[in-house]
Amino acid sequence: MKILVMIHVESEGPGTLGTFLESVGAQLVTTRLYASEPLPANAGEFDAVLSMGGPMNVYQEDAYPFLKQETAFLQDAVSADVPVLGVCLGAQMIAKACGARVDLAAAREVGWREITLTRVGLKDPLFHGLPEHLTVFQWHEDVFDIPRGAALLASSTICPTQAFRFRNALGLQFHVEVTADILTEWFADSGKADLPDLLRFYHTIKETLDHNAHQIYQNFLELIRSGK
Repeated sequence: MKILVMIHVESEGPGTLGTFLESVGAQLVTTRLYASEPLPANAGEFDAVLSMGGPMNVYQEDAYPFLKQETAFLQDAVSADVPVLGVCLGAQMIAKACGARVDLAAAREVGWREITLTRVGLKDPLFHGLPEHLTVFQWHEDVFDIPRGAALLASSTICPTQAFRFRNALGLQFHVEVTADILTEWFADSGKADLPDLLRFYHTIKETLDHNAHQIYQNFLELIRSGK
């Protein structure tokens, strides 16, 4: 199993998602877009594609030229029916590649928040076995519209579009891949002072977070294997 991982900034790798995929024997091919590493010519050579998070906005193509290249690559992956999973910026990139609008949200979301699966989301294979309400980590200032023909899978009070499926592509506005070390790195870089509270809450619900993340990863693996 060969999976492409597109990384937009050094500190936002695949986290526990990458650890899980490697544990089941997947070969992760990492493209560091921020370091000007080129994307492969053919998305169809991969069993799945991951697009991770990042601090930039999808419409900042002049400042980050790789965003335009990634948009075209994601369009090719969707057309080739390659399973695609995007996290945070990655979800916004998929929405953009599928023709949806991405713009500043009414409010930024930072920290632990609750999302709610829609009726469609509860039936979607990606969220099989998960409860209706999930606690996840958020850090974003943009919001995406749902592409035409896509299904809304999850929502929240602050941000109504939290997850969607468009054919073989799945976008998650939130993070499930974080660890204590990842959070520490992110907030050390940001200079924010609320890291102790975030870590304290993380350790309080770590068992549930790990369980839910593992279920999502296992479900995505089954989607890869079934080609859906």
